[in-house]
Amino acid sequence: MTNLPLIVLIPFIGAMLPPWAVMTGRPWSAWVTGGVALAALALTLVPGLSVMQGETLIWQQDWFPALGLSLAFRLDGLALLFVLMILIIGLLVILYARWYLAEQDPMGRFYAYLLLFMGSMLGLVMSENLIQLLMFWELTSISSFLLISYWRQRADARQGARIALAITGGGGLALLGGILLLGEIVGSYDLSAVLAAGKSIHADPLYVPALVLILLGVFTKSAQFPFHFWLPHAMAAPTPVSAYLHSATMVKAGVFLLARLFPALSGSEAWTWIVAPVGLLTLLIGAYNAFFKHDLKGLLAYSTISHLGLITLLFGIGTPLAAVAGVFHIMNHATFKASLFMAAGIIDHEAGTRDMRRLAGLWKFMPQTGLLAMIAAAAMAGVPLLNGFLSKEMFFEKTVYMASFAESFWLLPVLATIAGALAVAYSLRFIHDVFFNGTPTDLPRTPHDPSRWMLVPVEVLVVICIAVGILPSLTFGPLLGVAVGAVLQAPAPDYSLKVWHGFTPALGMSMLALAGGALIYALRQPLFRWHETLFGRIDARALFEGFERALLWSSRALDQLIHRRSLQFMLVVLISAALIMLARGFWGMPITGSATLLPIDPVSTSAAICLAAGAIGTVVWHRQRWTALVMLSVVGLIIALAFVKLSAPDLALTQLSVEMVTIVLLLLALHFLPKQTPRESSLPRQLRDLLLALLGGGATGLLTWAVLTRPYDSISGWMLENSVPGGGGTNVVNVILVDFRGFDTLGEITVLAIAAIGIYMMLRDLRLDVPLTDDQGRPWSSDVNPLILATFSRLLLPLALMVAVFIFLRGHNLPGGGFIAGLIISVALVMQYLANGIAWTKLRLSGELHPLIGLGLLLATATGLGSWYFGYPFLTSTHGHLHLPVIGDLELASVMLFDLGVMMVVIGITLVILIRLGRIGLVQRRVAIDDSDLNR
Repeated sequence: MTNLPLIVLIPFIGAMLPPWAVMTGRPWSAWVTGGVALAALALTLVPGLSVMQGETLIWQQDWFPALGLSLAFRLDGLALLFVLMILIIGLLVILYARWYLAEQDPMGRFYAYLLLFMGSMLGLVMSENLIQLLMFWELTSISSFLLISYWRQRADARQGARIALAITGGGGLALLGGILLLGEIVGSYDLSAVLAAGKSIHADPLYVPALVLILLGVFTKSAQFPFHFWLPHAMAAPTPVSAYLHSATMVKAGVFLLARLFPALSGSEAWTWIVAPVGLLTLLIGAYNAFFKHDLKGLLAYSTISHLGLITLLFGIGTPLAAVAGVFHIMNHATFKASLFMAAGIIDHEAGTRDMRRLAGLWKFMPQTGLLAMIAAAAMAGVPLLNGFLSKEMFFEKTVYMASFAESFWLLPVLATIAGALAVAYSLRFIHDVFFNGTPTDLPRTPHDPSRWMLVPVEVLVVICIAVGILPSLTFGPLLGVAVGAVLQAPAPDYSLKVWHGFTPALGMSMLALAGGALIYALRQPLFRWHETLFGRIDARALFEGFERALLWSSRALDQLIHRRSLQFMLVVLISAALIMLARGFWGMPITGSATLLPIDPVSTSAAICLAAGAIGTVVWHRQRWTALVMLSVVGLIIALAFVKLSAPDLALTQLSVEMVTIVLLLLALHFLPKQTPRESSLPRQLRDLLLALLGGGATGLLTWAVLTRPYDSISGWMLENSVPGGGGTNVVNVILVDFRGFDTLGEITVLAIAAIGIYMMLRDLRLDVPLTDDQGRPWSSDVNPLILATFSRLLLPLALMVAVFIFLRGHNLPGGGFIAGLIISVALVMQYLANGIAWTKLRLSGELHPLIGLGLLLATATGLGSWYFGYPFLTSTHGHLHLPVIGDLELASVMLFDLGVMMVVIGITLVILIRLGRIGLVQRRVAIDDSDLNR
C-alpha cells in the first residue's frame, strides 16, 4: 500500500525532467516522459493484483485529524480501471506525440504539462478524502488549460482554453460547496465513510442541495448539456491532447465522480430526474451536432459529448445493471475514441486539413490509416463483433427495461434508437467522406501514411476494440467485475458479456439504428441545407461570450459605484459597513458586560496618557515625517511596556525588536522623501476625515470594551495544562507558536517570505537620486562611517550573536525563541551595514541572503514532514531528555528545528528588505563622491 502515493507522486516529480531532457535531444524528452509513465504503471501492478482479488487498498496519513482532513489514497476496482486507462493510454499518447509535434513545437514543455495532468488525474481517481479529490479536480482544470493553450500563439487555442477553464472552474466551485455539505451530513470527508452513509445522506434535508451542487461539477467537467459547448472549442489543442484529455481522462472525470458517489447519492427521485434527463439531452444534442460538423475533430468532439451523455443516462437510470453498462461503456469509449482522435490527427498531419469537404478518396493515399480508422469508427457506430456494440446493446437493453417498468418511459427506447442511428450516420461520415466519396480538393500537402511508430498507438487501441468485441469475458471481463463491485459497494449483479444473446429487442434496436444511420447518411445533403437554414447561426460560444460581457459590465458598474481612486472614500465605505454591522449586532444589548473590572493604578494611567499623546501627536504632526516617526515610536514603546505589565515578556521582547527594525526601515525610506508632506485636503475634507476617524475609533473602542467586559471561556487554560506534557516546554507562548499552532506559523512565515521576495524583485534594479544636502542646503558629513560607531558596532556583534543564541536556546522554556532571536541577529547585522558601510560589510558577509529564506522554509516544512515519516500528523512534535556527563540532563525537542527555520526566515526577510532599501541610490552616491573628489 505504500506504493499508492508514489503512483500519484511520480508524474509530478517527472514533470521536471522533460524540459531538461529536451536539451539533450527531442527524442530524449519523449523517452524520459514515457519512462516516468511506465514507472507509475509498474508500481500499479502489485497492488493492482490485490485489487483484482477483490481487495480495497487504502493508504492514509493524517493531516488535520480534528477537521477530518488527511492525505489518503484508495485503490479499488473503479480506481484501478481509471489508473490503467490514464497510464496505458497516456503511454500511447506520449509515443504518438513524439512524431506528431513539429520541430518548432517546444516538446519539453508539452511533456511537462502532460505529466502534470497525468499526476492530477491519478490523484483524482485515487483520492480517499473528498477535499483532496477536489484539489486534484482543480489541478486537472489548470493543467488542461495549459495543454489546450499549448499553441499559445493561436487565438483559438487561447480562447478555447479560457472557455474550458471558466466552465470547469465554475463547476469546481459548485463541487466545493457540494462536498462541504456532504461532509457536514456524514461528519467525515473520508470516502469510505461517505459511501457507507447512503441512507443517512438521503434522509438529511441538505441532500438535495448537496446533490445539485455536486452534479453541477460533474456536468461541467463531462461536458453535459447545457455546459457542453466548451469541449468543441477545446479542439484547438494539439491532437495528442484531444486523444488523451477528451476521450479517456479529463472528460471522464465527471462520470467517474458519478460512479464513485453512486452508492451514496443514487436511488432517489432527485437523482433520477436530474441525471437521466440531462444525460438523454446530451446524448441527442451531441449526436445531432456531430453529424453536421465538417471538421474531423469537431465531429469527434460532439460524438464524445453524446457518448458521455449515454454514460450519464445509464448512471441516472440508477439500477445496478445500468451501472454495469455505464462502466463498460467508459472502458470501450476510451479505446475507440482515443484511436479515432489519433487517426484524425494523422490525417491532419499528413494532408494539412481536417475539413471533410476537402478530404475525400484518401484510401488510395493512406490505406493503413484508413483501415484503422474504419475499424475504430465501426466500433463507435456499434457494429457487431466490436467493443462498442456490446456496451450499446447493454444500453438499449436498459432503455427497454425502463419502458417496461413504467409506461411513461416508452419514449426512452425510441430516443435511444434515434441517437444510435445518428451515431451510425456520423461514423459513416468519418469513413466515407474522408477515405472514399471522390477525390481530395485543394489539400495543402500530398497525403500519405505516417511513419511506422506513429501508427503503433492506433493499432494497439484498434486491436483492443476487436479483442473485446470478440472475447469480452476474457479481456475486459475481470476488470469490469471488480470495477462494478467498487461502484456498487456490493457484489456485482448477474450480467452476461456474450456476443450473441439471441433475437432480443436490444438487437432489433441495434439493427434499426444501423439501417436508420445509413438512411440518414444517404440523405445528408438535403439535411445539411435544412440544418444550416434552421440552426446554422446558433453559436453557444457567442451566447457564452455575451454572458461574459454582461458579467464584466455589471462588475465594472458595481466597481465604479463602490470603488474610487480615493483612499478616504474607500475608508468611508469600509468603516460605514463596519459600523452598520456593529450596530446591527449589538442592537438592544448593553455595551458593558458583567465581568469584574481591574482597578485603575497610576502607572497604567500614565502609560495610557502617553499612548494617547503619542497617537494624537502622530496625527497632529503627520506632515512632519521625522517628528511623526518619533511620536509613532512612543506608541510602540508604550505597547511593549503594556505587555510587560500584563506578564507577557515574549510579546514585549518581540515588540521591542520589531520596533527597532521598523524604525530603521522607515528611516531608510524617509531618506528618499521630502521632509514634509504637502497639504492636499481642504478644511471640509479634514473635518469629514476627523468625524470618520472618531466614529471608527470610537466604535472599535466600544467593541473592545463590550468584548472584554463579558465573561468568556478561554482556551488558555488548556494551553497551560498541556504545554509541558504535550509540547515539552514551560514557555507556553513559544509552545503555541511552534507546536500547538505550528501550522499557522508556517503559513505566516511563508507569506512573509513571498512578500520579501516580491520586495527584493521590485528593489533589485531600482535607482533613486540620493539628496546630497539636507532641506536647508547643508551637505552631508564627509565622515560616512564614524570611527566610534564603527568600532563599537564590531565589538558588539559577537555579544549580540551570543545573546541571540541564548534567547533561541532558552525559548522553549523561558521568554525567547526563534522569532526574537532572528530579529536580534537582524538588528546586529543591520548595525554593521549602518556603521561600517555596505561595501565593508559585503566583503565579510558575502553571498545573497534570500536563499536563507528558502532554506528556513524548507527546514520548517521538513520538520513537519518528518512527523509523517514516523506515522504522526503533520508538524506533530516530540521531546525527550538526553543525559550527558558533567553537563547533566539536556532537553531535546523536535520543534527546535522548526524554530531554527523560523529564525532563518526572519533573518533573511529582514536583511533582504533593509539591505536592498539601503542600496537604492548607491550608484548615484558613488558618482557624486567621485565627482567631488575630482573637483578638489
